[in-house]
Amino acid sequence: MAHVRDVRSSGPRWLLTWYGLAAVFAVFTYFYGLDSLHIPKNGDEYPYEHIARMTAESGHWLPLQSEIPEMRNTKPPLLFWQGIVSTNWGTSWTLWRLRWPSVAYTLLTAGLVFVLGWRLSGQLETGFIALLTFLAFFSTYRYGRPFLTDAPSTFWLFVPCFALLWRPSLGGSRMAAPLLLGLTTGVGLLYKSFALLLPVGLFLAWWHLRQRRYRIREVVVRDSGPLAIVAVVALAVFSVWFMLDPDPRAIVNKFVLEENAGKFGAPGDYLKNFFWGGSSIWRLMVSYPLNAGLLMFPVIALFVDAFRRRAELLKVRLKPDTTADAEAQLWMWVVTLFVVFSLPSQRDERYLLPAMPALAVLCALNWHRISERVFKISLAITGVVVVLLAYLSMRLEQAVAGDRLFPFTYWAVLAVAFILVIAAMLRPGLARVSVNVAILLALAGFAGFLHPFDGAPGTYSVDIQQLTRGRTVWVPINFAAKEEAHRFLLPGADVHGYAGEPDFTIAGPGPHSALFAVRAPINSTPVGGGRVLGERLDIATRQTPKQILDMLRGNVFEHLFVKEFLVEPGERHER
Repeated sequence: MAHVRDVRSSGPRWLLTWYGLAAVFAVFTYFYGLDSLHIPKNGDEYPYEHIARMTAESGHWLPLQSEIPEMRNTKPPLLFWQGIVSTNWGTSWTLWRLRWPSVAYTLLTAGLVFVLGWRLSGQLETGFIALLTFLAFFSTYRYGRPFLTDAPSTFWLFVPCFALLWRPSLGGSRMAAPLLLGLTTGVGLLYKSFALLLPVGLFLAWWHLRQRRYRIREVVVRDSGPLAIVAVVALAVFSVWFMLDPDPRAIVNKFVLEENAGKFGAPGDYLKNFFWGGSSIWRLMVSYPLNAGLLMFPVIALFVDAFRRRAELLKVRLKPDTTADAEAQLWMWVVTLFVVFSLPSQRDERYLLPAMPALAVLCALNWHRISERVFKISLAITGVVVVLLAYLSMRLEQAVAGDRLFPFTYWAVLAVAFILVIAAMLRPGLARVSVNVAILLALAGFAGFLHPFDGAPGTYSVDIQQLTRGRTVWVPINFAAKEEAHRFLLPGADVHGYAGEPDFTIAGPGPHSALFAVRAPINSTPVGGGRVLGERLDIATRQTPKQILDMLRGNVFEHLFVKEFLVEPGERHER
């Protein structure tokens, strides 16, 4: 293990200041717009909000509650307990309260990444590069902020890898370290699934095999005990759910048999699904670059470089204290997760998120090996994103009457991002130190682009909120429990969802005994019976294949934005 040799900068004096300020800006970026309904996320946040809210209203930690029976035990309870505590049993039911623990977990993981980058290289700059790279990954931004299981499980599952790199001597502990690693792993399992013990256990076994120079007999004799302790303690922590829940059989039926064992699918279809379809092995093979987002090409270059250096990385040294050996251990975690999650019939890039901290450290350690041209490709794509944001913002302001939607600060962030992209591409050596900062500026610009949808144009007025309080409102949804979003838009209303599409008219929805909402293209007006009480601007999601194809032809604006009208049944009313 390489020890910290010097806390001073090895480059120009301004470089460390630059990275330090960038890290502060990254923290701001992750908190900015955190209470938005439209932040990048996964649709699972809606049912998780639903379960947390219903369980909090029950006044009990367990059993988990849901108005949709098949969603009741889809995940272990720790995320929902976290939401109950952060919202004070639902009395402060806001997106900010639900989400800030996720950001805290993400920043803690970034801290581990920073420490490893610094420790393994002996340079603070490398630590900052690792931290900024991890936070610049789009998967971190998308899954590390919402009320999801990914941020906490990524942190807890990365702890064993971090611990063995930070202090390899822990691997020789017979009791204390296995107990601690079992506890941390168990917390990660209680957030997501007992199945995650498999990649952690395989990684630890592989680590011991490497330390013993692949003498299997020696590993079985000397290391099987500590490995067993890790597994038993982790499963004991996870079993708290079964011990405290009054209906453990329901957990077995739904979570164990359906949610976990069911992911392997029917035996006759397994081989076909492995090589073909939306959950094939090929999807998983591109998942690491896809998770990296705008850093896709540097990550691809990292994999290519590792393949070229495979002999060096695979070599087992007599004194395993070199940076190359640490890199090998990080790659072991990356490979282990890939292999394990290639086994279920359902494969998704989200399953590889716990490997992204290790990938960020590997990027930082090999930052100098990656060609500057590769960073310039990422910068060029970032520039395209910034230009697209500016274009859509101008189109949106033209389409919406009234005050300007975007403040000066928003345009200033886009301008700074674009100037940095151009400067980094033109000046030699600047791309390498600027790419992460440019991406973080683009992410902040994207959050600024979403801001109007959470302001007056994208919400219902206070009068409408008071009018709907205590009344039943039906809203269009295209994802399970998505009506939970309208509980933040119409607090106090009894919200229900119906299957809806963006082109519904007022006469379209079914229940006319209560208030209901309909959605239409941004340039359309509602027709049919009923009285329009209010309207708001929104972003369309889950576009059809036909719409996506039309968006690829350049008609992005027409399919990206919609208007939602809140309607009271009654006489025909034209607007």
